[in-house]
Amino acid sequence: MEDIEIVLDIDGKKIPMNGFVKKILCGMIKGSIETLNGVGDDWKNVNIRMSK
Repeated sequence: MEDIEIVLDIDGKKIPMNGFVKKILCGMIKGSIETLNGVGDDWKNVNIRMSK
């Protein structure tokens, strides 16, 4: 997916992902944020934090 870098870090441990998983996650995140008001396709960084 273009030149997008994605890193999955869970509880401080970097989780390796294959190309397919990276492509799926990038597509879901990119597609979701670019539909939000005020966010165009010229964004540079996205940070998402999840906690439970």
